[in-house]
Amino acid sequence: MLFYSIAVVVIAIDQLAKIWIRGSIAVGDSVPFWDSVLNLTHYENSGMAHSLFQGYGRLFALFAILFISGVLYYRKKGDVKGKPMDISMGFLVGGAAGNAIDRILFGKVTDFLEFTSGHGILNLADVAINIGVVLLLITAAVSIIMRKEFL
Repeated sequence: MLFYSIAVVVIAIDQLAKIWIRGSIAVGDSVPFWDSVLNLTHYENSGMAHSLFQGYGRLFALFAILFISGVLYYRKKGDVKGKPMDISMGFLVGGAAGNAIDRILFGKVTDFLEFTSGHGILNLADVAINIGVVLLLITAAVSIIMRKEFL
């Protein structure tokens, strides 16, 4: 249940934030948000990270659907188990689904989190994917250390 709860909450928050951005800030406009750390900048990205492969938004939606299907398959099979994995996979699936929804409906994703350190523009689905990856790496590292497989 934890996996599904996290995935649904991530999707809902991501989609609500994107709806708000699309309705509040014109594409290309930027609004200072958090002191000098973060701006809300409305950007429409039809590619992938760092605007690579522009125009292939719907193709990336297919990859997201395949990823989500794989996670669901392996969860059902019993290969993905435990609370840390449920949390990690919940963030990963929620983020992938949030961006896939945009790509299917619009052919592009709405990005809006621009950190002034210059690391591109993200959305909340991207943040969730990053959280999921970090949690997955921590879970894998702890698992290896606990089994002492690194020796």
